[in-house]
Amino acid sequence: MKKMLLAAVVSLLLPTGPAWAADIDGVHPLSGVTGKIIEINEYRINDDVDADTVGLPKKFLVDFQSRTLRPTKDSVIRKTIVFKSVDHIEDMIVLQGIDEGVDGVDDGLAWSLAISRKNGKSVLSASGGGVAYVVFGVCTPMSSAP
Repeated sequence: MKKMLLAAVVSLLLPTGPAWAADIDGVHPLSGVTGKIIEINEYRINDDVDADTVGLPKKFLVDFQSRTLRPTKDSVIRKTIVFKSVDHIEDMIVLQGIDEGVDGVDDGLAWSLAISRKNGKSVLSASGGGVAYVVFGVCTPMSSAP
């Protein structure tokens, strides 16, 4: 009996998944971290790409109210990107947008960011001008507005 009571108490104290998963709802702000980046073109696949090299922040904020993805204050990359849509499919939130890139350079991209509502894992896919990127990361809810 004591073992069952102890198991019940422990199961209540230790969540089976992320305790914050319900807060990944497409309304509350998220904090994200960029992980592995893969760059693909018609000639090769580069699976060792640095975030700064391709203009991505290593840490970013997702603000659903202003529909922006922006770097954290400590990021080398300073560009904020506006997303056009937020959709919910299965247990994911999907953000989509376009980025015109650097003025005077033909480097615009269309992109999609899928964020799991269960565990915050995210995958960004972006393509344009003969190149595609796949970026793995994770997002977590923020305690207050960004």
